[in-house]
Amino acid sequence: MLATADLVDSSITKAGVDSPLMVMRCDGGVMSLDEMRRRPLLTVLSGPAAGVAGALMQERISEGVFLETGGTSTDISVVRRGKVAVQHATILGKKSYLNALDVRTVGVGGGSMARIGGGKVTGVGPRSAHIAGLPYACFATLDDLRDARLTTVRPMADDPEDYAVLDAAGGRFALTMTCAANAAGRVPEGDFARSEQEVARAAMAPLAEALGVDIATAAARLLDVGTAQVKKVVDTMIRDYRLDQDTTLLVGGGGGAASVTPHLAEVSGLEGRIARHSEVISPIGVALALVREQIERTIPGAGQEQILAVRAEAEAAVIAQGAAADGVEVEVTVDPQTSTVRAVATGATELRTQDRAHRADEAERLRTAAASLKSDPSQVMVLAKTASHTVYGTEVRRTLRATRHPVRIVDADGVIRLHVPDARVETTRVADAPEVLAKLVREATSYGDGGVRAPAVRLLLGSRIADLSGVLDPEPLLALARSELDSRTADEPVIAVLEVRT
Repeated sequence: MLATADLVDSSITKAGVDSPLMVMRCDGGVMSLDEMRRRPLLTVLSGPAAGVAGALMQERISEGVFLETGGTSTDISVVRRGKVAVQHATILGKKSYLNALDVRTVGVGGGSMARIGGGKVTGVGPRSAHIAGLPYACFATLDDLRDARLTTVRPMADDPEDYAVLDAAGGRFALTMTCAANAAGRVPEGDFARSEQEVARAAMAPLAEALGVDIATAAARLLDVGTAQVKKVVDTMIRDYRLDQDTTLLVGGGGGAASVTPHLAEVSGLEGRIARHSEVISPIGVALALVREQIERTIPGAGQEQILAVRAEAEAAVIAQGAAADGVEVEVTVDPQTSTVRAVATGATELRTQDRAHRADEAERLRTAAASLKSDPSQVMVLAKTASHTVYGTEVRRTLRATRHPVRIVDADGVIRLHVPDARVETTRVADAPEVLAKLVREATSYGDGGVRAPAVRLLLGSRIADLSGVLDPEPLLALARSELDSRTADEPVIAVLEVRT
């Protein structure tokens, strides 16, 4: 791996490219080449991470499931509250302490071959046309498919012998998910996986005859069986991360996206779309990903100075790797049970900073917030705003006495950066913020058998959202807030969003 990195480095230098060379991490961020040389393990599972990073940045997903479909498999990951779900990586069946995106892989892709028996489609995959060394039937010509006869084969020595193929004038061809999607009209014009529709229908005709149905029904049955495997995992991830079925979006990426996502959206009743430039969504993700660094320390009884030191270390690390200092965001979490202090810093690379292809207007941002809040736009209020973010809220009466105030923070791209089910929003200025925050935190802190629980606090400062929700103790929380305010001018506005912990 180091030899490969050195080769790429020397090659782009010889080509006259003077931009810094960044390498994808398994947690969805990027790191400098020097950092990769120091910790190459962080690139494990970075391939799937690149795709979902592309979807997050380019497609502006706030709440949804990203499916990256290649020829052989589909990688499935979750975006929740504008962030990609991360967990400890499982490698070779063993749980590690390596933080990586929660990506679950299903052996169904655009090239997955149909399996038949007893007059029905019994399965799809895991063998793909690529591994079997067979061309897709839908990418042949009508002349190639002349006199096509449906038969079954054992593609590899250890495979069952029920994989469907066509023996025709032009040779042997695989019947794949892509063939079925094209025959069913699921692949849009101009898509990477698009074939001639007449050829796709001709490819499915022998299967339709064997099943005793028309071509459209045969294609739908093949897609039903293939997407059922993907749907099972998608349903599990929606349940695991408590995504809202009404607002969850399915986004397909990869060259085989059209063979899975459109049909899955149809049968599951969820909204679905294929990402723009889906076949190159991974390199887009690498280009637009944020520089990321995580510092974790075990500090029993960590005090304010120790927590601030871990935060400063993480911030300095991403700046050293090329992130713009004024755009770095640091999320600090203190776990009193394990005495762990964790700081995750992210910052924009030059390319990400210059990515200004889309900016949502006020009407679009309002519609996005209203849809997430499940409310009519006329019932949604603008509670506060900065140049980069708008805070929307509404009121939900649960009983005569109890009222919730759900809040959504939407950025200039139209992405919901924060979902809060019940929050208090206060606007002040930097000079007054320490006193205002101290009062708000004091009023919202709860005390009980489980210990002290300060509210989850987020501060909107300029273009940043300072997430302080990982700290439960009021004193370190306020110390972190002061550190966020230190470099700001006295009259600069500050928006505080407080969520009382139940």
